[in-house]
Amino acid sequence: MMPTSENRSGRLTWEQRLIRNAQRPATTLRPEYQELKFTLHRKLLDKINLEALATIDNQRVRAEVRQVLMVLINEEPTLLSAAEKQQICEEVLDEVFGLGPLEPLLQDPTISDILVNTHKQVYVERRGVLELTDVRFRDDQHLLRIIDKIVSQVGRRIDESNPMVDARLPDGSRVNAVIPPLAVDGPLLSIRRFMTDKLMPADLVERKTLTQGMMELLEAAVKARLNIIISGGTGAGKTTLLNALSFFISPRERIITIEDAAELQLKQPHVVRLETRPPNIEGKGAVRQRELLINSLRMRPDRIIVGEVRGEEALDMLQAMNTGHDGSLTTIHANSPRDAISRLEVMVALANSNMHLHSIRQQIASAVDIIVQAARLSDGSRRVTAITEVTGMEGDVVTLQDIFVFEKLGVSPEGKVIGRFVATGIRPKFYERLLASGIRLRPSLFDEVVEV
Repeated sequence: MMPTSENRSGRLTWEQRLIRNAQRPATTLRPEYQELKFTLHRKLLDKINLEALATIDNQRVRAEVRQVLMVLINEEPTLLSAAEKQQICEEVLDEVFGLGPLEPLLQDPTISDILVNTHKQVYVERRGVLELTDVRFRDDQHLLRIIDKIVSQVGRRIDESNPMVDARLPDGSRVNAVIPPLAVDGPLLSIRRFMTDKLMPADLVERKTLTQGMMELLEAAVKARLNIIISGGTGAGKTTLLNALSFFISPRERIITIEDAAELQLKQPHVVRLETRPPNIEGKGAVRQRELLINSLRMRPDRIIVGEVRGEEALDMLQAMNTGHDGSLTTIHANSPRDAISRLEVMVALANSNMHLHSIRQQIASAVDIIVQAARLSDGSRRVTAITEVTGMEGDVVTLQDIFVFEKLGVSPEGKVIGRFVATGIRPKFYERLLASGIRLRPSLFDEVVEV
């Protein structure tokens, strides 16, 4: 028998949902079962007044609606077992109060991404690996209703005149939806989960994202107020690493964060969070990161943290780093430290097309101290593949030197990437700034080799 105990909100816990899905009777996949579910859904909406229930405590509402729904299920002539009745009750409640078939996936903390490829196919990502699920929508209209429910909660709309939209779930998860005519085969929905469990620096070392010595160097760099850019591809763990490094910022400092979608989870007491705003239905009222960054300079920040630099705000970020806001942190999409420099050059050029390339590179070389390169490997693991110092300029070239690198040695028969973290033996030029801040690192740190 399937567990029926619930948490205080009247909902099955995610563990119970996983068991429930694993034990799902074959009946639940048949068309008549799906038809029964939607019939019950319509009857329930006819019987209850959701607007009136909105003023009542959510836990109480769900429990009372469940009772009404069980009466409706028992009135149906279709023969259902106790497990099937419980299953269909939960699914109809998810349709009314949640996001329908996606609700069990949203309750599972091991899932980092939910990717809906039309109503017939739903993938999830667990531990960096994509998995096909047995979750299905009834048809494209069912999926469209769920998408509309998501975007309408944040005052957005999606239709043929506006077939692509970014939104956010109440828990902070990022949502992107594309519908026909842009999506050829049917509506598409992508959800990047917002992880509530913040990984601490020790957690990243334990997961072998980087070594203890590399973390000690980054801790010293943050405390000495060096400017750090975290570079990497999509899903490489840039925001996770940024969150972890923010742990080393002094609680006495005033921190201003600027993000497209609020993901950072800083624990310091003096944090001011700013978030961009998309345009309204008329296409007006948008507030971009560059405007927030310029405004933040008037808010007396000790440190500015930009969730991700992706446009013209790169110029203002570099100028802030060069004008007294040391210790700033940000992320950037790039495949290597050298690519990160090139992307910064392009973004600064977008902000000021008349600025000479040599001047742009001087700004970058003067502002950025460290580039931390993160990557997601073929087995789904995330590694810091390089910690690179920006040492200055030689002619027209920004010079870089690696302090730590990750060397990939091969792949095991199980598909696990084999490699090692290697210190290059180079003592960084910013080491004098660490000493001036009263920070002294152990000499062996720059000679370490760690197998993973």
